[in-house]
Amino acid sequence: MKKCYRRLTAALCSAALLCPGTFNLTAGADDPAQTYNYDLWDEAVPSQAGYIAERSVSGTDLGIKGFDEPSDIFCDGETFYIADTKNDRIVTADADFTSAGKVYTSFTMPDGSATALSKPRGVFVSQYTGYIYIADSENDRVLIAEKDGMVVSEIRRPDSELYTAPTFKPQKILADKAGNVYVVLGNITTGAAMFAPDGSFAGFYGANRVQPTSERLGSFFKNLFLTEEKKSRKARNVPTGITSFDIDGDFIFTCTSSSSQQTDTVKKLNAAGRNIFAYYSATFGDYTPVYDSTRNIAFSPSITDIDISEDGCINCLDYTTGRIFQYDEECNLLFITGARSNQLGGFTSAAAVESRGERLYVVDSVKDTVTVFRETSFGAAVHRATSLYNDGCYEEALEPWYEVLRRDGNYRRANIGVASALLRKGDYKGAMKYAKRGGSPDIYNEAFEGWRREFIKRNFAYITAGITALAALLIFRRRRRRRLSAAEKDTGKEEAPT
Repeated sequence: MKKCYRRLTAALCSAALLCPGTFNLTAGADDPAQTYNYDLWDEAVPSQAGYIAERSVSGTDLGIKGFDEPSDIFCDGETFYIADTKNDRIVTADADFTSAGKVYTSFTMPDGSATALSKPRGVFVSQYTGYIYIADSENDRVLIAEKDGMVVSEIRRPDSELYTAPTFKPQKILADKAGNVYVVLGNITTGAAMFAPDGSFAGFYGANRVQPTSERLGSFFKNLFLTEEKKSRKARNVPTGITSFDIDGDFIFTCTSSSSQQTDTVKKLNAAGRNIFAYYSATFGDYTPVYDSTRNIAFSPSITDIDISEDGCINCLDYTTGRIFQYDEECNLLFITGARSNQLGGFTSAAAVESRGERLYVVDSVKDTVTVFRETSFGAAVHRATSLYNDGCYEEALEPWYEVLRRDGNYRRANIGVASALLRKGDYKGAMKYAKRGGSPDIYNEAFEGWRREFIKRNFAYITAGITALAALLIFRRRRRRRLSAAEKDTGKEEAPT
């Protein structure tokens, strides 16, 4: 009895040390070195880091005046563009983030006059036109200019019946390969404003859906019985607005920083504005609200910026926790990096995220810095396996996935990757084993069907012989029962009195 008690006590102590609740978000929020991921039970568990903070860069580190509330960053090949909002300028930096290049404080209009920026909040450079697109917020305009500072055109508040907002405050901006311009506006909840290449207003794109709560569903049915006059006086349910976006090929990815929004937190929109992620059962940010033990407050995820890396990974920046949540193309969580902290690798007010090669760059609008994160060897192994997997090279990705599991046996994405590779190799039993570890019922069911099919094929002769023998036995027993029944009847007739 004492031995059992000691074993139980040791087990409970071990569980307490590994408990997700103790490690989860209170420790990680204070120490950027703490890294975690989620297991198949959706519990936070310690994990190896995919990225580590390399250094923090300020304006003075680049040889210029210090940043003042920077709010956006964009990488155009070998050059970074930073929207330095309070300094009314766009700053460029080299690929190594060691020195500044051009500093745009004013531009030249087509008529030759100079125009200055006022609180620019977004910057984008098109790989197709080479133009710089600037969300010049306090000037109520979008500025489109060449890299030498010559303005090509500007977009102001549309004179359209579809645009009813009294102001025009651009926050973020991008352009597609056709030259269409998309603008996130601070006072619009009906999606991003879309402008044709000639600057004409084309409508709104990618509006979020209204969160379907029980209260709103009840209100919908009540409205069916209200008069038009009462409906007009009733408060309307409106969706949350888009906070930021990024473009990758023909798809635009959007995010919202509303902590109350549960649907459309992150979207992948096609040309028709349809959300591809609507068919995914994906969670962006932490699975449960973040509990801050120092203030006794629970915070929900607030995705303030999104970036699509060169290899298709989706980087979501959570303002609440100061963390970067990285996902693959199928919305599988890869890494969680960063924290809300004053240390290197932590943020006070995370504003924007950008990627280039094996590094991530995060802007902090309060620290006035850009933090550079470098990919670790573990991160490189995961990305190598993920890239092969996304390219359809499942078997080639098998060994890199095994390498990941040798370094972190609880890494869920690797278990799913191995299960997929083994499934395509025809190793159904192995695929079921790793699918169970990775918590993937779809792969497990497919592997089980394959295993069952192979089992029947391999043992068909035995199964047929068994079925035949069983059928013969049943027939024999049935005939025997009939004979016995007939014999009993005959015996009964002979014994019956005449």
